[in-house]
Amino acid sequence: MRLYLSSYRIGDRAGSLLALLSGGQEKLQTFPVRPRDHSNTNGRHAAVIENALDNISPGARDLYRSEAYDPAAELGALGIAATPLDLRQYFGDPHGLRARLSQFDLVWVTGGNAFVLRRAMKQSGFDDVIVDMLDNDEIVYGGFSAGAVVAAPSLEGIHLMDDPDEAPAGYDRETIWDGLGLIDHAIVPHYRSPNPESAAAERAVRHLCSRGLRYRALCDGEVIVWTENRMASVDPTRRIA
Repeated sequence: MRLYLSSYRIGDRAGSLLALLSGGQEKLQTFPVRPRDHSNTNGRHAAVIENALDNISPGARDLYRSEAYDPAAELGALGIAATPLDLRQYFGDPHGLRARLSQFDLVWVTGGNAFVLRRAMKQSGFDDVIVDMLDNDEIVYGGFSAGAVVAAPSLEGIHLMDDPDEAPAGYDRETIWDGLGLIDHAIVPHYRSPNPESAAAERAVRHLCSRGLRYRALCDGEVIVWTENRMASVDPTRRIA
């Protein structure tokens, strides 16, 4: 299992992300070779999932992408071709989603509302599909902020950072508190960082501490690189770099 979980955007370990992509090639040889649509010279291709932003208007998203942050441009600077993948197009179609994801080396999940993202993952079947693909070492999972948070066993505490009741049109209203369970502790992004979410991150940390729950608070720039099997050991120092 190869995970790259960042507090904010790519963070300070871009080289580790490239190493995850390169280092998995020998493992992948034990699985059936699938045709992939590579549009750049180094052959790395990412699916960019931005469903955590589905609670804002398309116009606002386009403005943010053009003026503040474009994930495709950031990945492109690392030599990774990027293609948008909207989980809403696969609501109720997990088989179609798996077929599409098999065309990529990396899934890159951006920030926004973690509860909206988790709903999208559930309704599309992404949660089950990605766990199976990661267990078989068929893909790298990377993400930041909400995209990193959902890797945890639970979204407990994140309700102090994101509104759990946000449900855009076409989404189920039920709040999903379970994370993907890829790691064995919570992630709190934007901790003590020059970020508007920093104060909320402090509240989340206090909440998790008061309940004795395991977590790791990440400052912007910090990244967790996880390269061992899911839940393989109770000692997180063996899996976190």
